[in-house]
Amino acid sequence: MGARNADGPAAGTAGARSTVFLGATVVDGTGAGRYRADVRIADGVIVELGDSVRGAGRGAPAGAGSGAAGGPVRVVDADGLVLAPGFIDMHAHSDLALLREPEHPAKVTQGVTCEVLGQDGLSYAPVDDSTLPALRRQIAGWNGDPDGFDWDWRTVGGYLDRLDRTGPAVNACYLVPHGSLRMLAVGWENRAPAAAELDLMRELLAQGMAEGAVGMSSGLTYTPGMYADTAELVELCRVVAGFGGFHAPHQRSYGAGALEGYAEMVEIARRSGCALHLTHATMNFGVNEGRAGELLALVDRALDDGVDLTLDSYPYLPGSTTLAALLPGWATEGGPQATLARLGDPAVRERIRYEVEEKGSDGCHGVVTDWATIQLSGVRTPGLAGAVGRTVAELAAEQGRTGTEVFLELLVRDELATTILQHVGHEENVRAIMRHRAHTVGSDGLLVGARPHPRAWGTFPRYLARYVRELGVLTLEEAVARMTGRPAARLRLHRRGRIVPGYHADLVLFDPERVQDAATFEEPRRPAVGIEHVYVNGTAVVEEGRVTGARPGRALRRTARGAEAR
Repeated sequence: MGARNADGPAAGTAGARSTVFLGATVVDGTGAGRYRADVRIADGVIVELGDSVRGAGRGAPAGAGSGAAGGPVRVVDADGLVLAPGFIDMHAHSDLALLREPEHPAKVTQGVTCEVLGQDGLSYAPVDDSTLPALRRQIAGWNGDPDGFDWDWRTVGGYLDRLDRTGPAVNACYLVPHGSLRMLAVGWENRAPAAAELDLMRELLAQGMAEGAVGMSSGLTYTPGMYADTAELVELCRVVAGFGGFHAPHQRSYGAGALEGYAEMVEIARRSGCALHLTHATMNFGVNEGRAGELLALVDRALDDGVDLTLDSYPYLPGSTTLAALLPGWATEGGPQATLARLGDPAVRERIRYEVEEKGSDGCHGVVTDWATIQLSGVRTPGLAGAVGRTVAELAAEQGRTGTEVFLELLVRDELATTILQHVGHEENVRAIMRHRAHTVGSDGLLVGARPHPRAWGTFPRYLARYVRELGVLTLEEAVARMTGRPAARLRLHRRGRIVPGYHADLVLFDPERVQDAATFEEPRRPAVGIEHVYVNGTAVVEEGRVTGARPGRALRRTARGAEAR
């Protein structure tokens, strides 16, 4: 299934005025049944569908080797392949990756053409000169903290401008992070904002929305977002609603208080009138085994009452975050430097031990930490590299120490930058949630560390291979709709997410019999197979399974008619 000029040998996209996909099995992103068609794209948009397209590529009226608009035509033999809209990652942590490695092989090799950044209430805009250094340190485990990097923006608009100047391989939308707003207005203090501080958060949020953000994220198990009460979030969500955006919360618990946490997010949506997108919607830890139905019943009641609600999930059992996230909330008050200073106090360390080992820390979702489920996936300090891939329990047994002792030493030695996998998921919950009518797909993939979660490289092909082809949990049409048309509607993307003439040519062509995630927990950066061609804004970023290096992506900014490139 190669590519060729209309009357010549294999060729790339350079110089071609248009591209024709011949005999593709079209799965259009709506959930409707597949059909066979030829599809032509030109000047970055889909221009024709149907058998008549063949003539343009085979020398009919326009002449051999020429498209209807003139110029060479590139032909892709799509027989046996599925042509779908480009996949949309509703929960990505590529905020720095798109600037540092803009070819973005982790995502384009999965068929991803758009990502949603600014997740979990913590990202790099808006910031100022005082908050940026601490923020960089706090989320180094998510994104790295590269030496010599040029942090030449402070606002949401500035960050989106930087994306456009860089030219990443994929398109990107941005959520204003609530935790970053709170840093600017309140700092890292555990208290309600004063009236003037809440006003400042509203102003900064409105500015970010006006500059193109599609909504607001919150991280309610992370400092300082966890210090916000329901009333504060309602007030901010009212601002988001005024711009037609949505709230994407990492809610307060995915463990012992999961259902209460989800119920609070729905209540915020009801009171504010703001659309709600439940990010990485999971029911994890032993206390929630087999309880996905309770979450979905809550979601259904909200939908039936008119709440505008969607959710996303990833098709794996382990989660991933920073090791520092397991600390009790009070231990992280004041920011990273204050946290590290606090960890040197023996009385504080004993209090932490009690909460994580006996009581259940809010950082571990109210569940007593099982060190056998906590596996290190990345470190910043070279001397700790040997610990990557090991569980805290294994390290403790080897050293003749307790799990908490190893935990605290790692935090101090690695300056809070350690990342982990948490093996706390349940297969029956994963399958139940992905079947839901409000479901979309998000990888929640961290791209840094020696052994990051394989979902960063494998989420989308894993849905197609395991849950469509092998297990039949979803039909192909259902899975594609969850990856394309449904998230495009949530993001209000302008003319994206479907295969329709006039829509932007964000497309993926894959072999439904071969597509497979190759990334594993031992080798997490292996690219998928069976993703043959990927186009972003009409330009090939993957050809015949190989990354081209093209960088046609843009920031998609919220406008009155939908999120679009400027």
